Amino acid sequence: MSTITIAWIALPFFVGFTIYLLPKLDRYLALLQALVSAAYALQLFVVPSALTLQLLDNFGVTLLVDQLSGYFILTNALVTAAVILYCWHSGKTAYFYAQTIILHGSVNAAFVCSDFVSLYVALEVSGIAAFLLITHSRSDRSIWVGLRYLFVSNVAMLFYLVGAVLVYQAHHSFSFAGLGVAPPEALALIFLGLLTKGGVFVSGLWLPLTHSESETPVSALLSGIVVKAGVYPLVRCALIVDHVDLIIRVFGVGTALLGVFYAVFEKDTKRMLAFHTVSQLGFILAAPKVGGFYALTHGLVKSALFLIAGALPSRNFKELQHKPINTAIWIALVIASFSISGFPMLSGFGAKVLTMKNLAFWQAIAMNVAALGTAISFAKFIFLPHGGQPQDVKPGFWTAVIFLIGALVAANVVYYEAYNVANIIKPLATIGVGWLAYFLIFQRSVFKLPRVLEQFEHLMGVMSLMLVLLFWMVLA
Repeated sequence: MSTITIAWIALPFFVGFTIYLLPKLDRYLALLQALVSAAYALQLFVVPSALTLQLLDNFGVTLLVDQLSGYFILTNALVTAAVILYCWHSGKTAYFYAQTIILHGSVNAAFVCSDFVSLYVALEVSGIAAFLLITHSRSDRSIWVGLRYLFVSNVAMLFYLVGAVLVYQAHHSFSFAGLGVAPPEALALIFLGLLTKGGVFVSGLWLPLTHSESETPVSALLSGIVVKAGVYPLVRCALIVDHVDLIIRVFGVGTALLGVFYAVFEKDTKRMLAFHTVSQLGFILAAPKVGGFYALTHGLVKSALFLIAGALPSRNFKELQHKPINTAIWIALVIASFSISGFPMLSGFGAKVLTMKNLAFWQAIAMNVAALGTAISFAKFIFLPHGGQPQDVKPGFWTAVIFLIGALVAANVVYYEAYNVANIIKPLATIGVGWLAYFLIFQRSVFKLPRVLEQFEHLMGVMSLMLVLLFWMVLA
């Protein structure tokens, strides 16, 4: 198993460079790599025992592969496969597929890291690959958005690296477990880097512009899997170090409320989905023990939603209310919106029920408010007029969307115990109240939230404030 794991980690980078040498096979090699990762992830659920690989004995450089890793790896595999299917007939170059697979491999590597040095390398490689995909169209706008993302990412990782050195100084190891004895400033610096990289709370306000202005398949990759490379180590640290768990849960609640607050008032479809990514990351962090399953369902549904949003006739909700969309596209949009709202028969329902059952008592009210906000946000999609003329979509659009929606249905098996009367009534009531609030209040709302905190010159200041907040929380 150890040899297979090492080969699996290295394979995407080999495939990525091979695509450059054999450009006529680019799509086939990329899809094959995604399927290999899916097979590797699935066997982690069949063989539940964890695998730990010690790479450098004296430095605590280790890899840890278990069911938690399996959920994140499976998410990466399915989303990557869907994006490749979406782009199958789009004329994308070998460069695009190569960078997609290198991104896939680096994110996979992040999902098995259990030390701060290996994680740093994986996150840096994923950041560069994501930057190259964001700027793939070579427009002035995409280059600016990509450089903005790269700068914020690199600054965050500099803070992270200083924190990692402080952990080694205290523990003589780079292992995640070293946070248990590390000084407060080490934890504050590392968490600032990971919260920013993962798009969590106010330090993640770089995310809406980046995800909404990227090409449709790139937006699906960024929201579906890339941000989870920063969230996964936070979940892992919460499970390893007891006193970290409370901090992670607090940020989970905070980011769930912040993201959904913006999403409820957002008038742009892609920005709404991006803000909702921020919110849904909070659900993953709010209950670290079951965060893997929620990450899987969110990755599948959010990538599907971004692909569908790219097929809509407009990004403006006000315009869409006067432009009936094609019924087939509307049905796909409704199914995905139902899943993320927690409607039964789709895995979003089981993920929400399982997460709510694993919340601390003080989290329950806030997370139910966030769930209500989710229902309000996606009512904007569900109640769009439909019945319009057939629309031209990408040739691979339906293959990718059906693949993702099928995966959402199949993932119900993970927590089939959720299907009882009590569990079904509560989400349906929440969705019903959310729809009522949408029709009575938010449908006619013209309130627009300011974007001042998203401006580039303020993102660094927000990082400084977050560092102060983290330091105070650790001391407390």
